[in-house]
Amino acid sequence: MSEQNITRLHLEGKEYILIGTAHVSKRSAEEVKEVIEAEQPDSVCIELDNQRYQSITEGNKWKDMDIFKVIKEKKATLLLMNLLISSFQKRIAKQFDIKPGQEMIQGIESAKDVGAELVLADRNIQTTFARIWHNIGLSGKAKLLMQIIYSVFNKEEISEEELDKMKSQDMLHSMLDEFTATFPRLKVPLIDERDQYLAQKIKEAPGDKIVAVLGAAHVPGIKEQIKKENDIEELSKRPPKSKTPAIIGWSIPLIILGIIIYSFYANPEVGVNLTMSWIIWNALFAGIGATVALAHPLTILAAIVIAPFSSLYPLLAAGWVAGFVEAYLRKPKVADFENLSDDVYTVKGFWNNKVTRILLIIVLTNLGSTIGTAVGGADVVRQFIQNILG
Repeated sequence: MSEQNITRLHLEGKEYILIGTAHVSKRSAEEVKEVIEAEQPDSVCIELDNQRYQSITEGNKWKDMDIFKVIKEKKATLLLMNLLISSFQKRIAKQFDIKPGQEMIQGIESAKDVGAELVLADRNIQTTFARIWHNIGLSGKAKLLMQIIYSVFNKEEISEEELDKMKSQDMLHSMLDEFTATFPRLKVPLIDERDQYLAQKIKEAPGDKIVAVLGAAHVPGIKEQIKKENDIEELSKRPPKSKTPAIIGWSIPLIILGIIIYSFYANPEVGVNLTMSWIIWNALFAGIGATVALAHPLTILAAIVIAPFSSLYPLLAAGWVAGFVEAYLRKPKVADFENLSDDVYTVKGFWNNKVTRILLIIVLTNLGSTIGTAVGGADVVRQFIQNILG
């Protein structure tokens, strides 16, 4: 048994054995098996949260998804990101004939074989995404989605040098490496906070001997954090919603409405022109977004009709309405949920699968509506200045 990737720590009468694994290495899974069998630990901690654990152990997990509930709870974007990352992992697996996460599966199996208690030690991935999302602003959100989409659909093969780099990185971090260079603050929720969370969960694991199966990128941070007390509850909190977007979200519609109403009072013809400009720009871009996502004609029509109104009412989004209409008209079948993990591997699969198409419709229609609001609002202000104030 090689000690090269193993870190042994002794703290307060307990022994911690950290196995620094590579998420894309066959040898890591073998090493996990060897260490657990040799050490016979009381607990085995693995770098998974409950959601990812279920996705590994329950092959039919997608069957139970309620797409209407996903839309209602506004989780479409986060679900789409999860699926895109799954696609990225599949591409690596196919190119190098490996199974990302095999070392975690081995950890689960070996824990059961030796009678050790299994501890899911990682933070909920949705919480991590929410904290990342909170840190990057509107332009950052757009760039992040584009970065993930590019990583997925970029057909260039990964070089051996890139693979070696990935072997020492967290899977999420390796995928977002270029993006974290642009947004250094992302390292905090992506790596640092998870180091704190993982360290605390490992420290609280039952028994006197604990084996932890971790991505190699986390081992240095955990070695330091395990000596400290970290607040799991605080690290698990979703970031508080900022009041600024809400203030802006309500201010813009009120300003636009105020301008249009005043224009009708000052010059009815200008009022009509401003109203038409607002409607046309919003409808146009929302319709383009739904069309690009290959929505049903009635879904596109719904996006076009609702966008000028939803842009004036921040509690409603054109993408949600379009998503509901599409889900009603083309309700996903069991096969669509079963094939999700395979369909997300290709661009064609993403657009053909009814589940991912609905997610794309929501995201792209909302993006189009946002652009339409910006262009339409700017045009309304321009015409108001020229024709009323000029």
